[in-house]
Order: sequence, then structure tokens, then C-alpha cells
Amino acid sequence: MQISRRLLAKDQTDHELLWLSVSLGGLIGAVTWLALKLPWPICLFHALTSHPCPMCGATRSAIAFFHGQFFTAWKWNPLAFLAYCALSIFDAYAFVVLVTRAPRLRITHATATEMNFVRITVVALVAVNWIYLLVANPSL
Repeated sequence: MQISRRLLAKDQTDHELLWLSVSLGGLIGAVTWLALKLPWPICLFHALTSHPCPMCGATRSAIAFFHGQFFTAWKWNPLAFLAYCALSIFDAYAFVVLVTRAPRLRITHATATEMNFVRITVVALVAVNWIYLLVANPSL
């Protein structure tokens, strides 16, 4: 797997613009939802089983994260907290790249073995996060 820097060609998807727009749109939607005091989303898995799903606590983690309460955000859902950190870093990168029209970072030449490693790592992170939620936060 290699990471390269290159200018965006005319026929290429502008991932930085696309995903920055999606993440900012999601943030605006969430802030609007909470500002209007609409009902919180209900986890159907938790409602049916009384056990947390792999992403239970992600909304509370996001609220704590955006209030700067990082330890609280971590306690609610460590995987969601890491995702918010990664998304914040990506959004900052995307903004700088879009404003400066700098070369973009792209992953190239990923082998099947490397992609399988990434898939297995993601599944393992979700499983470990779920175990944490089952053990540490049984009353979600």
C-alpha cells in the first residue's frame, strides 16, 4: 500500500470536497435536530434486547466531543470517539487542500492482503468496542 500526493485530474472524484460536504451537512443536521429539541434517536437493538448495540452511546459521545468533554466522549463510546477524531482531522485536511488547491493524498497499489487486513481490523475494532459497551455500560 502506498500513499501518494497528486493533483486532482478533471475526471477524478473530488473526495475532499464530497466528504467535507457530507460531514459538515451531517453536523448541521445534528445541531439543527438537537436545537429543535426533536426526540433522540432510539436504538431498536437496545429496545428489543436490553443490551447495547455496537454503536450505542455514539450520539451522547458526539455531544460530549463537541462540548470538549473528550474523556466523557471516550467513556460513552470509544470507537465513535476515535471516528470523530479521525473525521475532524480529515475535515481540517480537506479544508486546507480545497483552499490551497494543493495535491491530494491518495492510497494506491493496495494488495488484496492489505485490504483484508484493513477489513479484519475494522471488524475487530467493532467487536472490541461492543464488548466494552456490554461490560462497562450495561445500562445504556
